[in-house]
Amino acid sequence: MNDWPRGNDGRGGDRDERYGYGSAQAQPDGVRRMPHVQRPPQQRPQQQPPRPASAPPAGPGYGVPQQQAQTHDTFAGYDSGYNTGQVYGTPSGGGPGGPAGPGGPTGPQGPRRPGAPAPNWGKRIKVGSIVLVSAIVVTTIGTYFWADSKVRREVDLSKVIERPKDDDCTTYLIVGSDSREGLSQDDKKRLHTGSADGKRTDSMMILAACSGGNSMISLPRDSDVEIPSFVGSESGKKFAGKGQRTKLNAAYAMDGPELLVRTVEHNTGLHIDHYAEIGFAGFANIVDALGGVEMDIEKAFKDDKSGADFQAGKQTLNGEQALAFVRTRYAFAESDLARTKNQQKFLSALASQAATPGTIINPFKIYPVMGAGLDTLIVDKDMSLFDLGEMFFAMKGISGGDGTSMNIPVSGSRGGNLVWDKAKVQQLVKQIQNDEKVTVTQ
Repeated sequence: MNDWPRGNDGRGGDRDERYGYGSAQAQPDGVRRMPHVQRPPQQRPQQQPPRPASAPPAGPGYGVPQQQAQTHDTFAGYDSGYNTGQVYGTPSGGGPGGPAGPGGPTGPQGPRRPGAPAPNWGKRIKVGSIVLVSAIVVTTIGTYFWADSKVRREVDLSKVIERPKDDDCTTYLIVGSDSREGLSQDDKKRLHTGSADGKRTDSMMILAACSGGNSMISLPRDSDVEIPSFVGSESGKKFAGKGQRTKLNAAYAMDGPELLVRTVEHNTGLHIDHYAEIGFAGFANIVDALGGVEMDIEKAFKDDKSGADFQAGKQTLNGEQALAFVRTRYAFAESDLARTKNQQKFLSALASQAATPGTIINPFKIYPVMGAGLDTLIVDKDMSLFDLGEMFFAMKGISGGDGTSMNIPVSGSRGGNLVWDKAKVQQLVKQIQNDEKVTVTQ
């Protein structure tokens, strides 16, 4: 409805007196008062009762009538949220990790929808534990089969004939060979190994794991022994014993590990349950994978042939130094006997460091150590990883003072060969066979 005064033309009076109505005058129309237009009063919404603390927040879908939620001012029930701190539906103070606001309770990930069930933490912990245990089991099984596949089971003790009776102790023949397998020309020069073809026994020792105590007995390679009758490991042909006496390491050179086991059993009377052999490369790699082995060297010595050059005192030997330490013989007056003592001392320290929780349960150590040693470790066909582990723990026990470490008793020499003290050797063997504590001394 137009409330402006109308003229004769029906449009508010004389047009030439009305600015904006097409006046032809040079001056604009004067100012006129516009009548006040009264809008009809609007009805305010009824005051709603206070909402309980547990009630859902206002807004579409939260208990506010649809017609109020769609209006555009507070008088029609619309609340923009700015006066309460709500921005885009976020309750005041109810952000992630904050206290509960008008939007309802919060959880670890922010506000929880009203009506949503509370997290079942007991179930989550149970499921997480099952997943963790399953992962450990799968990893352990996978590691076992991986390691087991790398062990070289090449020695067949079933070919050894006329064996002594078995006893309660588990007896290992541990051999360090001078095999250059896996060594480059630079490695041979660095490790002072030379380039001889084939392989020979560089060290030999018997490890007897008994309930009465563990014993490690070194067998000097220059020991004077008798080569008995044997069956060829390759030909299967039987060779009769001729009473031939020679150095112990000659048995290995004649027909390998099987004849060496046969010769040790024949000359000692002990039954050998397992055989383990490692070459130069594997020995040095294991030491390096462990990060070195700490030794307390009693007296300084130097040997140009092995590359040894050590000062007295505690020091950590790397693979190159460790190999030089166990191979040195010409720096000592007792030659082979002094070397075997160093070999025992080092192997005990090596086992003590390898068979620790810090190495066994640490994947960054155990995998490199196993990978470095298992490729060059040669054992008998019946030796399991469990047997191998028992061997290391038995060696560790000796270094901890729970056993006996000694050279086999020697009474003299013959033609440059070391002659064993027969009476003491028999007593030593009897104590091991009877699972008694070894009391024999050199």
